[in-house]
Amino acid sequence: MSVETMSASQMMILESFAGAQDEQELNALMDVLRNFYATRLEAEMQRLWDDGTFDQNTLNQLCQEHLRTPYRK
Repeated sequence: MSVETMSASQMMILESFAGAQDEQELNALMDVLRNFYATRLEAEMQRLWDDGTFDQNTLNQLCQEHLRTPYRK
């Protein structure tokens, strides 16, 4: 088993969650993280759209894909 050092951002997140006083605070922290990553995702999708990597045709194809894990038979 190997031990890895955590980054400063990982430590900050752990300390933030450890300091949550109740479930309401925990949910508020989780919302902040979700919003942060949602904003980053939207910015990256916009960049891909602007440079032509992702377009309406690609989006239409993706909407037709079956991406769920197949059930075992």
